[in-house]
Amino acid sequence: MSTEALETLGSFNGDFGFTGTNDRRFAFSRQASFQQPRTPISSDSTDSSFRKPFLSRTDSSIDIPSSGPHHHYWSGHDDTPSGSPRKQSFLSFVFSLFRNVRAGHRYMKRLFFMISLNVAYSTVELLIGLFTGRVGLVSDAVHLTFGCGLLTFSLFVMGASRKKPDGVYTYGYKRLEVLSAFTNALFLLFMSFSLAVEALHAFVQDESEHKHYLNVSAATNLFVNLIGVWFFRNYARINLAYRNAEDMNCHSVFLHVLTDSIRSAGLILASWLLSIGVENAEVLCLGLVSVAVFTLVLPLFRATGGILLQMAPPSIPTTAFSKCLRQISAREDVLEVSQARFWELVPGRVIGSLSMQVKKGVDDRPILEFVHRLYHDFGVQDLTVQIDYA
Repeated sequence: MSTEALETLGSFNGDFGFTGTNDRRFAFSRQASFQQPRTPISSDSTDSSFRKPFLSRTDSSIDIPSSGPHHHYWSGHDDTPSGSPRKQSFLSFVFSLFRNVRAGHRYMKRLFFMISLNVAYSTVELLIGLFTGRVGLVSDAVHLTFGCGLLTFSLFVMGASRKKPDGVYTYGYKRLEVLSAFTNALFLLFMSFSLAVEALHAFVQDESEHKHYLNVSAATNLFVNLIGVWFFRNYARINLAYRNAEDMNCHSVFLHVLTDSIRSAGLILASWLLSIGVENAEVLCLGLVSVAVFTLVLPLFRATGGILLQMAPPSIPTTAFSKCLRQISAREDVLEVSQARFWELVPGRVIGSLSMQVKKGVDDRPILEFVHRLYHDFGVQDLTVQIDYA
């Protein structure tokens, strides 16, 4: 076997979890500030990422990277300036996606493999359903196709979120992963509701027909989704502590394949119970599956919705923010503190802004140093302070 083939085989084993290699993570690094403050002040913190100049009323905490072709696009093969419009055909977009999947981390490759399996299976199921006239197979194929679309969106987001901040998206693209997780959670909640409606319909109409071909479809679908559960098993905890946006997106993919597996298992169990003469077995199984899916997905839906709505970061108690405001207002040179806003851009990155009114002629350097260190101790990474003089 050639050296190239051995390297390809080793990459395949590592990417799909058949070896014990460690995960490769992509770190998000901030670039130099676009506007330089007037007087830099160093922090006593040992973490170099927080040794940043304090802000005056004319300075911004939004980081904009320096110019260069490697900052503009996530594929790394386009030298087009970021300000010029780019018109790409669908085919070039697909090729760009393939390049980034090939160069991406193992979870991107696993997700691509999962999507390929689901697309192949749903296509075969759709064709069989159309040629045999079985509506159940066609309906299940449509459901799988819609799910594949959401998983494809998650895959695209994994690549697009690697882009650096630019002049248009000054905070970067990491929040796309939060949006992807929210979309998956919303779809799964809708699936839970549809399963509950289906159970109610089966109870009212008393439709307990045993369809053997649906058993085969559910068993195949269960097998395919269990592969996805194995690929994303590191995100198996329900209330996962999200360290970054990538964790949130991968957890949503895991919940997607897990709930599909539970749905297939519920259909198989209902069919078996009906075959042995248990009454209302379909109603019972579909109801239990609906409740299980809702319980699994609701924490993710609440976490992603809170970030997108810019709620106060749950990692910092509200009493801590109140304490900071009291300490700042207690200074003799501070007249008023207003418009204190704090939110999570992505999991693990807290951003805040603050407006203060101080006495005219007072040196603002000690005030900025005090405010910066005060909020830094509570976990605020980016803070913008506006000072007005009265």
